[in-house]
Amino acid sequence: MAGKHLHSSSSSSSRERPIYTSPIIIIILSLLTFFFIVFFFSSATPSLSSKSSFSIPNPNPNFEYSFVTSLENFLTNKLPKHLNDDTASSADDESVKKLDDLIWKRENERIGDESYYSVGSMPIRVYVYEMPSKFTYDLLWLFRNTYKETSNLTSNGSPVHRLIEQHSVDYWLWADLIAPEPKRLLKNVIRVHKQEEADLFYIPFFTTISFFLMEKQQCKALYREVLKWVTDQPAWKRSGGRDHILPVHHPWSFKSVRRLMKTAIWLLPDMDSTGNWYKPGQVYLEKDLILPYVSNVDFCDTYCLREYESKRSTLLFFRGRLKRNAGGKIRSKLVVELSGADGVVIEEGTSGEAGKAAAQNGMRKSIFCLSPAGDTPSSARLFDAIFSGCIPVIVSDELELPFEGIIDYRKMAVFVSSNDALRPGWLLTHLKGFSPSQIKEKQKFLAMYSRHFIYSNPAQPLGPEDLTWRMIAGKLVNIKLHIRRSQRVVQGSRSTCTCECRQSNSSISGPLL
Repeated sequence: MAGKHLHSSSSSSSRERPIYTSPIIIIILSLLTFFFIVFFFSSATPSLSSKSSFSIPNPNPNFEYSFVTSLENFLTNKLPKHLNDDTASSADDESVKKLDDLIWKRENERIGDESYYSVGSMPIRVYVYEMPSKFTYDLLWLFRNTYKETSNLTSNGSPVHRLIEQHSVDYWLWADLIAPEPKRLLKNVIRVHKQEEADLFYIPFFTTISFFLMEKQQCKALYREVLKWVTDQPAWKRSGGRDHILPVHHPWSFKSVRRLMKTAIWLLPDMDSTGNWYKPGQVYLEKDLILPYVSNVDFCDTYCLREYESKRSTLLFFRGRLKRNAGGKIRSKLVVELSGADGVVIEEGTSGEAGKAAAQNGMRKSIFCLSPAGDTPSSARLFDAIFSGCIPVIVSDELELPFEGIIDYRKMAVFVSSNDALRPGWLLTHLKGFSPSQIKEKQKFLAMYSRHFIYSNPAQPLGPEDLTWRMIAGKLVNIKLHIRRSQRVVQGSRSTCTCECRQSNSSISGPLL
């Protein structure tokens, strides 16, 4: 923003004639003042090309955006502390009551502060469990020592280590929480080292790494150990796990025991309501949170968008797996409908650097990018499109989106029902109906919102880590409601309600009246 002060000096002749009596000088000063005001306000107006708070952030050399590189630095510089504060032995009633009394005392001290009632006025206090190394650092080292083995594929042909990177939200959040406080940039969440000071409890277990890189029975055994370790903690027993955060960002992971931890706040890629991945009552928006995938492609910053602005000649682009299971079956149907159409590029995806380069180049040269459901309602394709400045065309009827309480996706994406997308000729006619000004408007909001999807170390304000805590802050009062309600109800009278159930508000058992 311009901040220059304009100065004028009078000439020696001004002693003979006062400045205010000179029409010429008055006109000059007026023009200078006018141009200063115009320049000031034009500089303050946000635009795609200006580096205002609304424009796309350019990569900061002091930040690390690569999961592999960040993890390498993390493991090299971070020596794990094996503390014995969090015992794995079963907590008895006395220890649970003691913790409950301490938490009540702390909250009672804070509740006298008027700002306690103001949403977002106080930082969230998070206690991070110091879990045994086999649940944390050992799994990170397992990934680090094997990630170059790109021949390791899933049953549908996806590189295992790339999938882990896509779902590495557990790493980015944990690495930020345990970083030394002077190095952290986020102010709306702080780590506390006493359980009685905590609003929430973070479980730093890497469900995706263990699922993909461990032998099946070994992985299930580890899941059972994690289950016992966490549920034996006094804090879990006090709340029933309702104030605990568990990253379960790959829908295949943690399946064998997650029904026993369904009261916790799950960090998810979506909330498939078809029953293919989550059982009824396990996940719902009141309790859980959707987090974005880590993008497959490089971030297209302000300079990149300028470069490709005139190169977007493809109307609709898609590159990825053309045949998927469950909800993703629509992909093969869309291929039949769209293949060969003018202005449309649909390609089977390939792994490796060549595949990444082809997808990235195609998205940057396209106006719209197709984002259909994968095996689950969500797909990394959506976030690849956002990173590329390509307007997402979302065809996924069951999709829930990250941070939707903060981001209005309608501003930057096009939502199309599966039925409409498969009607002959309908989708392309619909996309061709967008005027140049409407396209520019959506591209502007893509630029504004893209910063919310960039994971980094250290975590940045308004990045996905920051928005995660902002969204969770909105759940805190309801979390405390359910904890206290569960502590005082008469045994056998009722179970804690969620939005998945409709039960009487009566405190006595018996038939509904």
